[in-house]
Amino acid sequence: MAQTYPDDLKYLDTHEYIRLEGEIATIGISAFAVDQLGDIVFLDLPEVGAGLEKGEAFGTVESVKAVEDLKAPVTGTVVERNDDIIESPENLAEDPYGAGWLLKVRVDNLSDASDALSVEEYRKMVEGELG
Repeated sequence: MAQTYPDDLKYLDTHEYIRLEGEIATIGISAFAVDQLGDIVFLDLPEVGAGLEKGEAFGTVESVKAVEDLKAPVTGTVVERNDDIIESPENLAEDPYGAGWLLKVRVDNLSDASDALSVEEYRKMVEGELG
């Protein structure tokens, strides 16, 4: 799979991404993470109304290779959960930045995302992992 990293996203070194639109953050996992995990078979995500704490685990992604914790890039409250991707987690590989988003969160403090990596920083990091 060709590794793409949209410019409008910020990335965590744990491979989650965040797209801020006002006070709503869309959270997902990068194409690099999807590729490294292999066939994804299960996602465990919090319910709408649940609170997330920046840096803390908020769910898990399970593949045929491993189970990995998902880390929250921001503190806030879940306002929407992508139930379609929970029902068909294998579809995450097809469009991780579009239909494969995981959660939408109302962010408590917009500065939470300020320490996330830019697309250039993230690309350098993952290319370093590959090399």
